[in-house]
Amino acid sequence: MSITLKQNLAIADEKSLAAHTHLLFVLPAERPDELPFFSALDAKLNRIGKKYADLSKTSVMTDLPNGAVASWLVLESELSAFKRQTQLRKAFKPLLDEHPKALAIAVYGSEVARHKAAKDAFYVASVNAVELPERKGKAAKKDSKPRLLKSIVMFGWQEPDAYSSIQALVAGNVLTRTLTMTPPNELNPAQYRHLIARLANSNGWQFEEFDMLKLTKMGAGAFVAVGQGSEPQDAAIVHVSYMPKKAKKHIALVGKGICFDTGGHNLKPAKYMSGMHEDMNGSAVALGVLLAATKAKLPIKIDCWLAIAQNHIGPLAYKQNDVVTALNGTTIEIVHTDAEGRMVLADTLTLASREKPDWMVDFATLTGSMMSALGDRYSGVLGNKSELLCKAVGVGAAVGERVCAFPFDDDYDEDIESSIADIKQCTLDGGADHVHATRFLAKFVENDTPWLHVDLSSYNRKGGLGAVNSDVNGFGVALTFELLKQY
Repeated sequence: MSITLKQNLAIADEKSLAAHTHLLFVLPAERPDELPFFSALDAKLNRIGKKYADLSKTSVMTDLPNGAVASWLVLESELSAFKRQTQLRKAFKPLLDEHPKALAIAVYGSEVARHKAAKDAFYVASVNAVELPERKGKAAKKDSKPRLLKSIVMFGWQEPDAYSSIQALVAGNVLTRTLTMTPPNELNPAQYRHLIARLANSNGWQFEEFDMLKLTKMGAGAFVAVGQGSEPQDAAIVHVSYMPKKAKKHIALVGKGICFDTGGHNLKPAKYMSGMHEDMNGSAVALGVLLAATKAKLPIKIDCWLAIAQNHIGPLAYKQNDVVTALNGTTIEIVHTDAEGRMVLADTLTLASREKPDWMVDFATLTGSMMSALGDRYSGVLGNKSELLCKAVGVGAAVGERVCAFPFDDDYDEDIESSIADIKQCTLDGGADHVHATRFLAKFVENDTPWLHVDLSSYNRKGGLGAVNSDVNGFGVALTFELLKQY
C-alpha cells in the first residue's frame, strides 16, 4: 500500500481545510494567534474543564461545524521520540478508527517545530493506516472491502522527497507485522520459504536455501536437531541478499524464524504456547529491514539469513541430554528443548559471519528472562562490541524504539559449562538466561565479527507501543533501518 502525500507550505486556515473530513492539528506549546475552528476547540475545552496547555498531555477530539471531525494536540519539540510518537498515535487513533480515505494534517509553530511535527505525524499516520491479517467472515464485516487511507494532505510544511525514506520504513514495518500476525497453518516453514522466494523475486534479491539434507551434510547439527522433530522436515536456513552496484559496506541481518514453538519434549503449557506462531518475529524483522533498505536504495550490501523451522514433538525430536555438534565443530549438551531459538541461530550466525560482514545484527524472540527484566516496553541488546551497543541505545532513543544494553562479561560462561560437551545449551536454574543465551550464541560468531543481538521482548504489547497501534508492532525495523542509514 502506498499513501499519496500532498504538501502545502502555507499555514492552514478554515478555507483550505473546509474540504477535509478528518483533520489532525499539531500545535506548539504557545497557542497561535490565529487557529482554524478555534471556537469549536474552545467550546470542547470549556465543556470538559480543560485548558489549551492540557493538550500537551491528552489530545482532544471535536466535531466541526461543517460535519468534519478534528483531533488536537500540543506536541512539544523537546519530548523524546517515543513520547512524541505515543501522543501522535493516540491522537490519530479515533480518526483512523473511522477508516477515512483522506486525512489532513496541519502543523503550527516555528519552522523547526513544523518540520519535526510533519515528519513524525506522517510516519505515525502511515504506519497505522494499513490492512493487517485477520480472518473474520464477511458477515462480521461492514464492508467486504476495507476502506484504506489513500491520501494525506500536509499543511504547514513542504519538503520535496523528504518522505520517501519514511515510506520505505513503513513498508518494512508493515511487512514485519503482517508476517508475524499470519496464522501458523498459513505460514509453516515450507509456506514461509515460498513466500520469501516470491519477495526475493519481486525485489531483486538473490535467493539461496540450505535445506535439511544440505545442512545435515554440512554438519549443522544445532539447527538440524530442532528441525528433525517436524514432519515434513521442511526447515531451512534461507539466505537472501540485497546487492546494490555501488555498495561499499557489507552488513548481515540474522533472524530467528520458528514458525511455531510447542517447546518440544519440554512441552509448553497452553497459556504459554498460545501465540507461539509469532516466534518467527525475528526473521520478520530482518526481512522488514531488508525491504526498507531496498526501497530506500541504501548503498549497502545486505545479507539476510533466516533460520526457518518449527519446534515440534515426534519420534525424531531432539531431547534433553542429547549431545549435538554444530557447524563450527562445537559440541552442545541439550538441557531444555524449549531453548530451540539459540540452537537454530547458532549455525545461522556461523554461516553469516563466515561471509565477513563489517558487522551483523540478529533478532529473536529469544528469552522469557528478557521479558522479566524489561517488560514489553523495551527490548534488550547485547553484543561483543561496546561501541555498537552504545550506538544502538542512542539510535533507539532517537527513533522511538527503546533498547537497554545488558552485560556480556565472559564469567557468565561458567554457568553454561558442560561436563560432557564443549558447552551447555542453557541452564535449568533460570537466572540471567538472556545473558547466558547471548554468551552461548557468541561461541558461533566467527572472524571476530562485530555483532549485536536484539532480544525482542517488546515486539508485542497490548494496545500498541510508540508509533504503532497494533499489538504486534514491528519493533526493531526503525532501529536497524536508522543504524544502516547512519552507517
